Amino acid sequence: MSLRVAVVGSGPAGIYTAEALVKQSPGPVEVDVLERLPTPYGLVRYGVAPDHTSIKSIANYLQRVLELPQVRFLGGVTLGEHLSVEDLLSCYDAVVYCTGAMVDRRMGIPGEDLPGSVAATDFVNWYCGHPDVSPDRFVLDSPEVAVIGVGNVAVDVVRVLAKTAEELSSTDVPHDVLERLADSQVKAIHMIGRRGPEHAKFTLKELRELGELANADVCVRPEEAVVLGADFPRQIKGNIDVLQSWAAKPPVGRPRRLDVRFWLRPVEILGTDRVEGIKLERTRLDDDGRVVGTGEFETLPVGMVLRSVGYQSVALPGVPFSERTMTVPNEAGKVRDREYVAGWLKRGPTGVIGTNKSDAAETVRTLLADQPSGGQASIDDLLARRGVTPITYDDWLAIEKAEADLASSLGRGARVKLVGLDAMLSAFRS
Repeated sequence: MSLRVAVVGSGPAGIYTAEALVKQSPGPVEVDVLERLPTPYGLVRYGVAPDHTSIKSIANYLQRVLELPQVRFLGGVTLGEHLSVEDLLSCYDAVVYCTGAMVDRRMGIPGEDLPGSVAATDFVNWYCGHPDVSPDRFVLDSPEVAVIGVGNVAVDVVRVLAKTAEELSSTDVPHDVLERLADSQVKAIHMIGRRGPEHAKFTLKELRELGELANADVCVRPEEAVVLGADFPRQIKGNIDVLQSWAAKPPVGRPRRLDVRFWLRPVEILGTDRVEGIKLERTRLDDDGRVVGTGEFETLPVGMVLRSVGYQSVALPGVPFSERTMTVPNEAGKVRDREYVAGWLKRGPTGVIGTNKSDAAETVRTLLADQPSGGQASIDDLLARRGVTPITYDDWLAIEKAEADLASSLGRGARVKLVGLDAMLSAFRS
């Protein structure tokens, strides 16, 4: 008898879990990768910036896993809507939850719910063509935008805002989104961190890319680039050196301007019917290393605020969840009998895409050591009785081909993403 496992989620964590099951299992194994969208790869498809083609190439590796004979892709299947946890346990020996961290953390300040104040995740999903976000979601009609956060996601967002549509035309950005970017009225972008340069979360590679922008001056205030001490790890020292070099250079008059700011925290988003500004307080560290306000304020006249202050997971129906850690409680990946977890849902949003590989391997070792055995029902029969026709891997390949054909017709590189579920479904139903 084969070990039969359901993996819920087809992002890197889910597919690495499928791969680990095939490689580590001492006997035959069958893995069904369930995904609510018609498309696999999760964050690689819908979270990586379109101009980061080298990172997107990870999809080629993930594709080879989905093409293993022991692995099957079942798209368009949603836990909590089409299936319950009990349904999965009736059909599989074990279930592994790998749904990642899908929403941004909130700042918890007045005005955060004003129109024009949005999660960076929504903006990333928009320019990555996520079917949950309409191409009409954003109109870039404000001359000034604030991006709160100094991590890699914030850097991606400001880079896309700073570039011209022409610079992005060879990427897979949906064509409707590219037209919105072409009409952008943004002239000034403010990237704001609560702490100093030595505390920023972006990597040196990502930071240096900002210095290569052809359409925007990158500006740092000298007084905000000062750091105390000199004994920093190599990565942080590199960040500091780059930021201080920018602080020493005057702008040259490019069409857009990116101000990288430090030691400021948002205290209120201003406006009545929509965002009209953001109030910031100068900060410092107290004796315990905590960020505290100094009572010195400034206001920026921005028309949009994008918060990028961390991701968090959301609870799955019927699955234990800790509101304190925003993860599924587990021991080395085990949640409870025959249920397991991997990826950001297991450990929180830490590490890079490749970190999920070792994380998944740990969970699979735990699973195999347990030798779980359970449900013998057929998932195919159960879905058929409920009128659910899963999207197959071949269907996904048809979507890929349609995106390549669209790119060719537009003269726009290797792929242009289809927008919306209807367009994706029609790509293989036709």
